[in-house]
Amino acid sequence: MPLTLANRITILRILAIPFFILLLLYYSSGFARSQGVAALRWCATGIFLGIFLLDAVDGYVARVRREITSLGTILDPLADKAVLLSALILLSLPRSAAAFQPHLPVWFVLVAISRDGILVTGAAIIQSIMGGVTVRPRITGKIATFFQGTVVVWSLIGLPAGSPFFWLVCSAAFFTLVSAVQYIFDGIRQLEKAK
Repeated sequence: MPLTLANRITILRILAIPFFILLLLYYSSGFARSQGVAALRWCATGIFLGIFLLDAVDGYVARVRREITSLGTILDPLADKAVLLSALILLSLPRSAAAFQPHLPVWFVLVAISRDGILVTGAAIIQSIMGGVTVRPRITGKIATFFQGTVVVWSLIGLPAGSPFFWLVCSAAFFTLVSAVQYIFDGIRQLEKAK
């Protein structure tokens, strides 16, 4: 089966993630040696924003061209999670605290990683029991992704810490938790149908 245009865009997003990670690592290590090159930070920010903008583009292309595929339903969330989790982890590391202000709190990153770990584990359990798993996107999941992305951009750009950033992080954590609960209940319902 040939790759659709939407799948090619998604693969491009995935291929951009290592460049994003490298730019952040080089910037933060250079910053630690007082040789931080601002262009690295801005390029990383541009790649991150590009990955998220292309997420909207590949979804639109898939719907308009009626090219929604099973490969796309796997690759698209994989690209989202890979770039978000990479950014959250890198922006919360102690060694990047000086380079990226405001620094992301570790508890917030733990919430995001825990949710995704629980969802992947649950999907694997359902897959092994039922031979298939149905993941229905939830609006709270999309809102959580939006807030997580906004938190990352806030830190990458270096907007001021304080009350607005704190409430943004809390909002992202809240929607992350709510979406986790919804997905868990969805999984439980799927398992109950197997009985």
